[in-house]
Amino acid sequence: MLRTTITGSLPKPVWLAEPGILFAPWRVPPDSLAEAQDDAVRLALADQDETGIDVVTDGEQRRRHYIWGFLAGLTGVDLARLGRRQSRGGRYAKETEVPRIVGELARPRPVLVDAVRFARRHTRRPIKVTLPGPLTIVDSTVDEHGRTDEKTLAMRFAALLNAEARDLAAAGADVVQFDEPTFNVYVDKVEAWGVEALERCAEGVEATTAVHICYGYGIPRVLAWKTRNTEWGHYRTTLPLLARSHIHQVSVELAASAVDPAVVAALNGKDVMAGVIDVGTEEVETPETVAERIRRVLPHVAPERLYPCTDCGLVPRSRAAARGKLHALAAGAALVRQELRTPAARPAS
Repeated sequence: MLRTTITGSLPKPVWLAEPGILFAPWRVPPDSLAEAQDDAVRLALADQDETGIDVVTDGEQRRRHYIWGFLAGLTGVDLARLGRRQSRGGRYAKETEVPRIVGELARPRPVLVDAVRFARRHTRRPIKVTLPGPLTIVDSTVDEHGRTDEKTLAMRFAALLNAEARDLAAAGADVVQFDEPTFNVYVDKVEAWGVEALERCAEGVEATTAVHICYGYGIPRVLAWKTRNTEWGHYRTTLPLLARSHIHQVSVELAASAVDPAVVAALNGKDVMAGVIDVGTEEVETPETVAERIRRVLPHVAPERLYPCTDCGLVPRSRAAARGKLHALAAGAALVRQELRTPAARPAS
């Protein structure tokens, strides 16, 4: 019970990419990049192993960004000459540079299978692999080819993601997670076709399937929006919809948002990845702080179904802060796990 995990990313070593930013260019020559990424993955796995994280990832060390890393393996997408559009409902910027869809979308070969095989050889722990979800991809690209409606485009991406997810499971992934932060932006689209597209991604996948829903990375423009935001009710609509889906696990951001932990009660029957680590600050939580955040969730979900987790990816943080937060996550979960085994030891609330 209370098995710990992270949503996906960890900061890259400074010799691999510039720290603290998204889309950071590689600092290693192309002919040495694969070897350098292998080394970075080993370090990411070692950090998780040493701090006691139960379900690990490769830290997304091979990807400049969680969306672009998948799109780079497809035909029909231009990541060099970018377009512009409003994404995320304009929360963080009026317009954003995004990849362009310029041809027929296809996946000529698996994108992340070699990465999961490498990780499988270097850890005995369960491995999670992350993929961007179709609604989030549609919101993060400009369609200059088919110029079709969003649902049709999302279903095309869902089919490609499904093929990738099946291959990842066959290669040794224990959990395949689809990242859908836009589920907290476009609630109407989630109801209309977002969950349908997500379920298409997971069809026939012989692994635990998960969806990660947060309010964004811990970067300045997202943090600025969070300080102004007064509406945190998106989960009240999306979680009941997901409770009726075939997805096994759902993540909810709780540490750095004003979301009431009681909202996870709507996920009855699902595993809940509860965000108890704030990814928007260098300050490292104490194990006691993490434990208290976990306790607030426990009245609403059984401990066997609760996975203490980070709110979002840790890639914008320093490696020292990330390691500290991993340790706090594992140690805080251990405190509550011990309390559940010996109820008399639990602090009075």
